[in-house]
Order: sequence, then C-alpha cells, then structure tokens
Amino acid sequence: MSYPDVEVLRKAMKGFGTDENAIIELLGNRSSRQRVPMVRAYKTTYGKDLIHDLKSELTGNFEQLVLAMMKSPAEYDAYELHQAIAGAGTDEACLIEILSSRNNAEIREINQLYKAEYKKTLEDAIMHDTSGHFRRLLVSLCQGNRDEREAVDIAMAKQDAQKLYAAGENKVGTDESQFNAILCARSKPHLRQVFHEYQQMCGKDIEKSICRELSGDLESGMLAVVKCIKNTPGYFAERLHKAMKGAGTKDRTLIRIMVTRSEMDMLDIRQEYLRNYGKSLYTDISVSLHTCLLTVCYTRA
Repeated sequence: MSYPDVEVLRKAMKGFGTDENAIIELLGNRSSRQRVPMVRAYKTTYGKDLIHDLKSELTGNFEQLVLAMMKSPAEYDAYELHQAIAGAGTDEACLIEILSSRNNAEIREINQLYKAEYKKTLEDAIMHDTSGHFRRLLVSLCQGNRDEREAVDIAMAKQDAQKLYAAGENKVGTDESQFNAILCARSKPHLRQVFHEYQQMCGKDIEKSICRELSGDLESGMLAVVKCIKNTPGYFAERLHKAMKGAGTKDRTLIRIMVTRSEMDMLDIRQEYLRNYGKSLYTDISVSLHTCLLTVCYTRA
C-alpha cells in the first residue's frame, strides 16, 4: 500500500490553497499501477474518498489531468468513450482514436469495464449513437478480435490488395464493406504487407485512395486504422499536432493522449513529432497545460 504517497497528497490538499506542484510531482513520477492503489490507501488512512477530495480541491484542466491519472488505462479509455458518446454531441474523433489504436486485449478489458460501469455494452452504445458504415467500422473495431498471427502470407496479401483496389479505385462507387472486412479483421503484419502490395500494384498509397473513395467520419476512421497499423507513434504525433494547431487548443485530446501513452510509446511519439514538424513536443505544448503535462510526459517516458 502507498501510505507515504497518500500522506503527500493529503498534506498538499490540507489547509488554505492546494499545493498543485506537490501533487503533480508525486503522480507524475508514479506509474499507473502505483497510482491506482492510492485511492484505497487514502480511504484506509483518512476515511475519506481521494477522488472526491481531488475534485473539491482542483479545477479545470489540472483537475481533468489528475483524475485521468488516477484511473487504470482501461478505466480511463472506458470513461472517455462514454463521454464521447453521452456528452453533448458525439465526439467521433475520440471514438476513432481509442478503438483504432488499442490491441485486442485492451479492447476486451475496456468492454468489460464499460458494461460494469455504465450498465450497457460499448457496442450497444455505439449502435445507438452512430449510423451507416461508420457505425459498422466502430462495431467491428470494438470486438477486439483482430487476427494476431505474426506470419504473413504474401499471396494472400496480394489478394487483399487486389480486393481493396477492386472495391475502390477500380470501380464506380465504393464497396465500403470490403474495406471494413480487410482493415478490421486482418493482422497488423499482414496489413502492412497489403499496403506495400497495393502501392506496387496501382502506384498509389492506400491512404490517398481512402481519401478519394471515402468521406466524413468513415474516411477519418479508416485513415486512423491505416495510420495506426503503419506507425502508431506517428499517428499520435499527428493527433497532438492537430490538437495544438490553430485557434483553441483541444485540451481534452492532449490530456488523453499524454496520459494513455506516457507509459507506452511517448518517447517514440516525441521522436515522430520532432521528425514530422521540425520542433519538439515540449516546445508546442500549450502554456495552460505546460507544467503538468510536461511532468507526466517526460518523467515516465
């Protein structure tokens, strides 16, 4: 149990004002496995609910960040998916980001926690809130049932590349179901070979073909799947860059990516960011989130 840590948290929240620096210094230097048990240790020690105390003491983006850090990765993903569906309007980008980037085991755990917490399945929530081929894409992804074999059959990869070409560039209209069947079910090593064969066969990158053949949320979703299969850190670097680009920083997106990737591939994301945009992620993080997010990002990576 993390009793010394909860003493630090309690001290930071006692008295007049809150010592935010002490809170983020502690939480930023603990892994998710170390942070989550603090909730029980805090209640054991003080007879109070840590999450309630944090909510009462913190505000704004800092509150969002700290509360995110107190959840397990799967709990936080389930929470974000619920917010994306249940909030005012659907946050399609959040649904796409989480479901296209998590592996089978992660998605299955998210499904279990979602049903336990919100008394309905994630699939039912998606079915109720989305429609058309975009809904079918999300339902396919939320099964957590992608082929996980590492071996690649070149002949089958060529067949799949031909099927994608026949479903899009080589016909009038687009057979969205064929794109869905291949991109959501095949293994990642297989799909990387498919994308290579596609390029060799028709001289076009699969991403450009998707942009030509699809539109709207379905286009965004299919592109995210392809980008995650090609280079997951590169996908998240792009998401971070877009979140900080233009008028208004998308703070929720920044927090979600920083927290969920901090113990996964943040170092790779930082390298991709520097390579693709010519400056460090450190430089671009907005002033409002600067201190707390940098602590999370750079102490755990």
